[in-house]
Amino acid sequence: MHARTTTTTTTCSMHNNGVRRPVQKYQVAIIGSGNWGSAIAKVAGENVAQQPELFEPQVKMWMQNRDLADIVNTRHENTKYLPGIKLPTNVIAVPDLLATYVEETCRKLRGHLRPDAKAVSLIKGMSVEDGEPQLISELINGKLSPFSPKTQPTPGGSLLDIDVSVLCGANIASEVAKGGFSEATIGYKDRQAGEVWRKLFHNPTFRINTVDDVAGVEVCGALKNVVALGAGFCDGLGLSSNTKAAVIRCGLAEMRKFAQTFFSDINMQTFFESCGVADLIVTCFSGRNRKVSEAFVVTKKSFEALEKDILNGQKLQGTLTAQEAHEVLEKKGLTDEYESPSSFARFPLFRTIYQIAFEGLAPSHITAF
Repeated sequence: MHARTTTTTTTCSMHNNGVRRPVQKYQVAIIGSGNWGSAIAKVAGENVAQQPELFEPQVKMWMQNRDLADIVNTRHENTKYLPGIKLPTNVIAVPDLLATYVEETCRKLRGHLRPDAKAVSLIKGMSVEDGEPQLISELINGKLSPFSPKTQPTPGGSLLDIDVSVLCGANIASEVAKGGFSEATIGYKDRQAGEVWRKLFHNPTFRINTVDDVAGVEVCGALKNVVALGAGFCDGLGLSSNTKAAVIRCGLAEMRKFAQTFFSDINMQTFFESCGVADLIVTCFSGRNRKVSEAFVVTKKSFEALEKDILNGQKLQGTLTAQEAHEVLEKKGLTDEYESPSSFARFPLFRTIYQIAFEGLAPSHITAF
């Protein structure tokens, strides 16, 4: 199991205000303060101020760095991860986030959330347990057992037992924060929860669509980062736009194949939402995974070194997800060469990207799958 370090999650809890006629309002908290967490905090902060009948006025953004929290609370700017963007004054940084991994963060939250709390995961990734792909939303909402007996709070216990939706889309954080028109998709299991999240995030320049397909939204958000590595290899090699488009097309096909193989309840129409093809396109042309994998080809440096050099403390999701996907496919015997290239159960592009990233295969093999 690979530890997932991106921990941006939004939670809402109902608070009762008033004396004679209590009105229930949602208190919003953002767990994580990277560029995407900060951009979402900006959107949420602006929206709660416009809907006082539904939300409490403050949005708390939990982070680890106390000095950075002081800057956010005095200058209203996340100077490290989202420089040059002013955050609403009702976004309050709270420097009490002690954990950096999803499972560790969830365990620290156990017992401290109201029974009616809801969460939406903004994490683009997945996990693997015993060779099976696991959704991060399932980890958070408590449908999975803890990963390790050493950290298991109770026999057969779980992390958090709350409703979890998922938000993904074609969203470069800085562009969303600057108010450039963008779309995003929220996958929900509870329609009412999906509507609460839509009201929290939707505005004229950040259009939210909701779908009853948590797994579909989440799988799209995870696997597109693997394809983006392939797109970056193309850019690093100076290959043509035609070649890059072919890699993206093959990547989309393998994303859908992976979803059909391991998550049969996914609605294939979800791939045509912002979380699907649109997010894949923007990630393959503008995302951090494309940028770092291009540098991997050009500089010959390791991904670990490039992550430190280029990402300013942010994490590279694509290499981790490529490892996780390969682990799952290898256990199922779906990574080997096969005489029938049209076979449903083969993922040649995913295999090639993994081999380039981790097994020393020359990047020039990106089109030899």
